[in-house]
Amino acid sequence: MNIHQISESSTSSKVNGALHGLRVIDLSRVLGGPYCTQALADHGAEVIKLEPPDGDETRGWGPPFLDETAWYYMGVNRNKQGIAVDLSRDEGRAILWQLLENADVLVENFKPGTLARWGMDYERDLKPRFPRLIHCAISGFGPDGPLGGLPGYDAVIQAMAGLMSVNGESDGPALRIGLPIVDMVTGLNALAGILLALAEREKSGQGQSVDIALYDCGVSLLHPHLPNYFGNGRTPQRSGNAHPNIAPYDSYATGTAPIFLAVGNDRQFAKLCAHLEIPDLADDPRFANNRSRCAHRPELKAALEARLAQHACEPLARDLISAGVPCGPVQTVDAVAAHPHTQHRRMLVEMDGYRGTGAPVKLSRTPATYRTPPPALGGDTRAVLDALGIDAATQQKLFDAGVVKG
Repeated sequence: MNIHQISESSTSSKVNGALHGLRVIDLSRVLGGPYCTQALADHGAEVIKLEPPDGDETRGWGPPFLDETAWYYMGVNRNKQGIAVDLSRDEGRAILWQLLENADVLVENFKPGTLARWGMDYERDLKPRFPRLIHCAISGFGPDGPLGGLPGYDAVIQAMAGLMSVNGESDGPALRIGLPIVDMVTGLNALAGILLALAEREKSGQGQSVDIALYDCGVSLLHPHLPNYFGNGRTPQRSGNAHPNIAPYDSYATGTAPIFLAVGNDRQFAKLCAHLEIPDLADDPRFANNRSRCAHRPELKAALEARLAQHACEPLARDLISAGVPCGPVQTVDAVAAHPHTQHRRMLVEMDGYRGTGAPVKLSRTPATYRTPPPALGGDTRAVLDALGIDAATQQKLFDAGVVKG
């Protein structure tokens, strides 16, 4: 089955998604919020994305571009209706108020205090008017505290939350992790928070506000480094690809390309040694258990690489993982996209010139569906205004005044 067939079968599914009937107003931009709302949309929620007249700034974060829109934006905004509206103006906020009348969830990542300035503070304004509304606020550092209200970007949080300090070679500088992990985990935590609030609303009938800060999400990722620090009081250091608590758990040279071994217990280590025909290594007191192996990492790596040099990476990785030894080749992104298992797991989506990453959550009865590519800027403005019952003459005045764009 090719990519087009996979996406076609998903798109044509008659089964409603798990979140069918949920209405989400998405005021977020860049990555964390849009990543969250795309997941909600993939699983059936109706998501209406409001962008300023100039658009989400990630529309310009290229190359590469599809027409005039960066693929960065394309990656996290499918299955959404898109309208362009100036919320800094009273007329623009009036449209937002109308949209909230029938909304279940509001997602925003404005600087803390912005909604309050607009007369849309959750506790003061939204909660009394929409008691069932779930409000999810995503910010850099939260609304208060020593850093409260300050702007936060993924790489800044990677630096400030300690992630960079443990990433990189032991003798090299601290490095940013090569993808926006804080933003993406923030999106996942926002998704979890919204779903938790929806589950609680089933019991209480009440909405609530969900506070998600990039800083908190960054700190939450410090496993096992923060627990290790709690345990021994030593500041964790960079260790390259090596795991601080497990050995052999690192990349190792073979006769061709590097292989990553992730040996988590003595049984797996014995299987590794047996497959490499060095069973004596498993019986060596220096390598008898994980504590001993961690204490003798250099000797262990030298012994393994001496034997691994006789093997090519790809066939060795296939044989080892089939034998129960967790491992894999270090693959490039193009190789991942072309891998048969990536396609088998429906992790690639293609429709109308759009290609995207599939939903990782697989539900047996109500799977994710891919219905529409990311919207053009203001592409659904007229349709949304029509659905709100705003007459054509009023709509035209809003367009002429620059309040909306489409």
